[in-house]
Amino acid sequence: MIVKNSRWLAGLLFLAAMLLVGFQSPTQGVKATWVWQTELIEDGGEQLLDFARTEGINLIYLQINRDLPKETYEKFIQHAHEGNIAVHALGGDPKWALQEHRDRMLGLADWTTNYNASVPSDSRFDGIHLDIEPYVLPQWESDQEAVISSWESNLKAFLNKASDTSLELGIDIPFWFDNILTSEGGSLNEWLMNSFDHVTVLAYRNEVDSEHGIVYLSQDELKLADKLGKHVLVGVNTKEMPGETHTTYFGRGKERMNQSLANLSNELSSYSSFAGIAVHDFRNWENMPEGSEPGEVDPKPEPDPDPGAGDQVPDPDPVVRDQMVRGTYIWEANEVLQNGQEILDFAKEKKLNWLYIRLDLQQPFSAYRSFVKQASAAGIEVHAMGGHPIWALEENRAKMMKLVQYVKGYNRAAQGDERFHGVHLDIEPYVLPEWKTDSQEVISEWTSNLDAFVSELKKDSNLQASMDLAVWLDKYKVPGEDISLSKWMINRMDHVSLMAFRDTAGGSNGIVTVSKEEIAFADELGKPILISVEMKESHEGNHITFFEEGSSYMEAELAKLPGMLENSPSYTGNLVHAYDYWKNAKP
Repeated sequence: MIVKNSRWLAGLLFLAAMLLVGFQSPTQGVKATWVWQTELIEDGGEQLLDFARTEGINLIYLQINRDLPKETYEKFIQHAHEGNIAVHALGGDPKWALQEHRDRMLGLADWTTNYNASVPSDSRFDGIHLDIEPYVLPQWESDQEAVISSWESNLKAFLNKASDTSLELGIDIPFWFDNILTSEGGSLNEWLMNSFDHVTVLAYRNEVDSEHGIVYLSQDELKLADKLGKHVLVGVNTKEMPGETHTTYFGRGKERMNQSLANLSNELSSYSSFAGIAVHDFRNWENMPEGSEPGEVDPKPEPDPDPGAGDQVPDPDPVVRDQMVRGTYIWEANEVLQNGQEILDFAKEKKLNWLYIRLDLQQPFSAYRSFVKQASAAGIEVHAMGGHPIWALEENRAKMMKLVQYVKGYNRAAQGDERFHGVHLDIEPYVLPEWKTDSQEVISEWTSNLDAFVSELKKDSNLQASMDLAVWLDKYKVPGEDISLSKWMINRMDHVSLMAFRDTAGGSNGIVTVSKEEIAFADELGKPILISVEMKESHEGNHITFFEEGSSYMEAELAKLPGMLENSPSYTGNLVHAYDYWKNAKP
């Protein structure tokens, strides 16, 4: 059931009659927070509103305490509206998904509607927001289908009751709901998006663009919302989460989080459905330090002394390793910083001699010295890694150059055995909407950016330039040139990692077959090529990944490659994507 059209306004502006406080346009951005402590508004809520003004909050989800007098809400909402801040009535409990607790949810709709009918327009709630999370119920584990059916029924009753109002209706959903089905077999996410005016995706991570970062976790919901013409807020967390520090910005400081959220808004701006950020929750957010917690790294550290800036970047010490590469990708930047020894132990167990590690450019150079030094001593080459699909666009070239400058500055300041051996890019712009509308323009900007990347890296260093390469890009030509895009990239880089994502070495659709064009190019050009395989679960088919078969089967297939490619001098070794999946893979 689709309740009504979204009431999104071009800006968070208040009309003279104060008919409705809506969301801002996605280009300007909503910044929301949850307020669970309703007692904060009993004195007028000035502390809360002062914080909202300081942090740029323009939407408050306010939990409803029906025992508070109407006048308390009336005064607070009037003051919020004067500051161009919308207020939505917040309610929710996992038990609201069960039919025996339906009346509590319907009571929130009744209370809000009755309240709005009894107060002046400038003191009315602008919406109702639900936070239910039935997946924490014990029944979810024992009978998920029954819980979903009951939840759907309760939500339909709620939507029927609220559909005739002018209230904006929103609901929280977790990022992992992608494959959950309704009782009728359809997509639960799609049903929720169609039924509500907006959803808030709880993408609780503290990194923006890592392999498991906020962008990655929310992209499926944003793509779906783009298709449905709906709007999405992306939610992040500031609550302390013992044992799950990767799910929260707790301890990182407001300044660092705000910079991260600014980057997030920029990176999600290509989605028409992206409307802004929601921070959970006010009390924990308010208590965050302005800078960093004791013991944390300064969010914007001063660079280490760099006496050689402008001079030739010194080379790293050679690493004594086997000639054939055996490596993996470390996408979670905090893994290196917090669990470096675990990575090195894993590398020793798997006999690895090569790592691509994603860098957090807000860290001081000292954060990486010990890890790289220990890796070098263990016979492991370490290459700095970064990338995002939008790095293919010329307007984002500076992001790529920031990584280059960081690595060169680091190597100037580090000792020989602490230095990176190269800079590796993973960009993959074919997931962007622009690729579908004008792939040739994207390729033109992408190749221009890559050319600039290599030129900047090589002008004063011998650092290796490398990138991930999809096996099917040989079908595209470089704009204005009669050369395969794959061949151009192999020629421009010092080496490429070919994403030959298949789960058999041989066969008509195996690793060797899908790699043959690129290997032939590399042989012709005299360039090294690494074969990268996938261990992550894939929805593109079981043949893409070794997830189902596990580590032992993968090792047996990879062991076949040297013999099958013995006449290809460019073949230089294998990589497994990625560390997180490999360490948790089936034996």
